[in-house]
Amino acid sequence: NFKDRKSKLHILPPNIEYNQYCVMEKNFPKCDILEPSKQGTLCLIPGKTKKFTFKFVAKTEDVGKKIEITSVDLILGSESGRCVVLNWHGGGGDAAASREAVLAARSFKRRSKLPDNEVHWDSLTIQASTMIISRVPNISVQLCHEPPALMNEMYCLTVTIESHEKTVAKDVKLTAGLKPGQDANLTQKTHVTLNGTEMCDDTYPALLPDIPLGDLQPGEKLEKIIYIHCGTVGTRMFLVYVSYLVNAVIEGKEILCRCHRDETVTIETVFPFDVAVKFVSTKFEHLDKVFTDVPFLLMTDILSSSPWALTIVTSQLQLASSVVPVDQLESCVENVVLQTGESASECFCLRCPPLTTGQGGVATGCYVISWKRSSAVENIPVVNTLITLPHMITESIPLHADLPNLPSFGRVRESLPVKFHLQNKTNLVQDVEVTVEPSDSFMFSGLKQIRLRILPGTEQEMLYNFYPLMAGYQQLPSLSINLLRFPQFTNQLLRKFIPTHIFVKVTNTGSKATDRYFSKILSQNAS
Repeated sequence: NFKDRKSKLHILPPNIEYNQYCVMEKNFPKCDILEPSKQGTLCLIPGKTKKFTFKFVAKTEDVGKKIEITSVDLILGSESGRCVVLNWHGGGGDAAASREAVLAARSFKRRSKLPDNEVHWDSLTIQASTMIISRVPNISVQLCHEPPALMNEMYCLTVTIESHEKTVAKDVKLTAGLKPGQDANLTQKTHVTLNGTEMCDDTYPALLPDIPLGDLQPGEKLEKIIYIHCGTVGTRMFLVYVSYLVNAVIEGKEILCRCHRDETVTIETVFPFDVAVKFVSTKFEHLDKVFTDVPFLLMTDILSSSPWALTIVTSQLQLASSVVPVDQLESCVENVVLQTGESASECFCLRCPPLTTGQGGVATGCYVISWKRSSAVENIPVVNTLITLPHMITESIPLHADLPNLPSFGRVRESLPVKFHLQNKTNLVQDVEVTVEPSDSFMFSGLKQIRLRILPGTEQEMLYNFYPLMAGYQQLPSLSINLLRFPQFTNQLLRKFIPTHIFVKVTNTGSKATDRYFSKILSQNAS
């Protein structure tokens, strides 16, 4: 028996600075022991559950940390005199091991019905720990961009931040870039910068942390543009994290709170276009190999696979030393705009000088395409995409035949002058037997058979006059050449260099019948 009973309830959080808020102490006379107690006293009634509430404001430095009640102490009596101390270890620690057994035992007990303002002791669950989170932010973050991103471009991501706080949002900071924890290859090939006028390289980071933005007044809005460079295709997740400080009044006290809001966005990176490269003869026939010192054509085809319009600023052919241009290299696709699925082509006339070694395959060089989004702002840098051209198989020939001055068309019964060029590609004197094989569509004047001797590195010319006999796409008289020193040289190889057909128009009399006949010939050849 205590003359005056004094009770004290104390819970122990891990941070000793919270202890002063977690103590409840009450003095009351002995006669109150069995009387109904008011909320806030420590007088416990047999068989009744009583709830005690402790409140405190978590410190800013504890945001993101876990707080756990390690023990609960109930002291009955006076600590300076006689007292009883009851101690419980909270829901963690040594009580955690038997928690499942306690819950199982409780589940088999029958519970009597209690008034609505009371609860069963056995219905309570133990939760001895909780996480301290930051104050709910009162700002909005919006992301504006045009997906998908195109490989190697400076992709523009606009971040708009608007404050809805009632006071000034101080020390606003922005963290933006590739979300951590993704594939290492994506991290190495992703670069982020605030400067959109320069192309990123490998020295740029994948994440920009704590970009200072200053203070935001209530209702104020600001924009920040983040430029992203993706060096490979694939899907990436990007993080935009905004943090700030704000003064909040809690229970009459002004506290500096740190708040944050984060947004994530998934952006896919795709190829902007596909490039097809092929080698053809001057007759636009496919070539499996090219011949030394014989002109051929390199054709490129750019097919846009971008969902956005692309502007081809220019193109450039960077040739290897084993290939030289026949004429000046100029871009034919400069400032061409390509929509999705559209293509642009260009053609370059090249030749391979005689090889100094016995190698059969030579490198061609590179094809560089300079491009950008048509919707991109002016200061966004141009992207240079380098396409490595395929190797070529080269072969030397003893004789080259050409028909360089053949007109694009002829007319019925009008003279068509034709000059054949025969060039000796060896270091030997060539004895050449030439036969002109007639065609049913032409008469011709000139030697039908001739024998020539061509000195090393020189050429001979043969002049003929062809007379077309009928209109349409007609076969020309052909050359048959026999090289006495090179019997393996065939006429089939010769036909790779010399045109075999020409379009012949009717004589221009100006009559309607002639025009109808000409249209009929064109339709027949088209079919």
